[in-house]
Amino acid sequence: MTNIPDSHPRKSSLLSRLKMVDGAKRGLLADSAMIAHGRGEAYDYLLGEKTTASASLAIREAAARLLHAKRPVISMNGNSTVLAGAEAIKIAAVVGCPIEVNIYYRTKERMTRLVEELETIREDLLDSSPPEEKDSISGVEILGLVSDGRIRGLEGPRSFCSADGIEKADVVLVPLEDGDRCEALIALGKEVIAIDLNPLSRTSRTSTVTIVDEVSRALRGILNELSSKPEPSPWDNDSALRGALEVMRNAHMRI
Repeated sequence: MTNIPDSHPRKSSLLSRLKMVDGAKRGLLADSAMIAHGRGEAYDYLLGEKTTASASLAIREAAARLLHAKRPVISMNGNSTVLAGAEAIKIAAVVGCPIEVNIYYRTKERMTRLVEELETIREDLLDSSPPEEKDSISGVEILGLVSDGRIRGLEGPRSFCSADGIEKADVVLVPLEDGDRCEALIALGKEVIAIDLNPLSRTSRTSTVTIVDEVSRALRGILNELSSKPEPSPWDNDSALRGALEVMRNAHMRI
């Protein structure tokens, strides 16, 4: 299964599945992780498994807002760590922000494994990066094990966060977010940049900027846009969501 030819039209998707299977075996994922991933794949089919024009605009806006934030943070869960941990660390290195592991089904064991996974990815990137990038990569802080902050408006373990991460952040990049936490973060006056393949979800409709795209494609896009140093715009998130829905509605025309 790993010897997928480059000519296979769905090679990227199949490789993502393999990453998810491996992550599950290593205890990085929640029991429901595969359900969430499969649901996302269905929406990605409708997008043609590529970054749309509206998603490209949202990616550029996300890069601009991360660069202009005072205290940005990237919040990672199990799925996003397995699928795009390296991309997240590269973005954090360019922006100069921490990464915080923050998960819905929170256990000490899984939190520890995810933090260690990101630290391992960071070390691997250091080994393969040019000298001029090593300091910024090594400086990426991985938060989450110390839950000394709270997200006001949430109850239970989901309210736990890092005081130096999400609690103090003004802009939060949250790949694969859940609606309750997104609504709470917005209510606290924070900007939320979400990556969500479902343009109808609460997260998509509540976030400041929603990127309707697959998480690894979206994070690679943000990383590419950071180099051009874009400026924030008067963003119309509803328009971006309508653009994604239009592509999905017209999916039958590609058959």
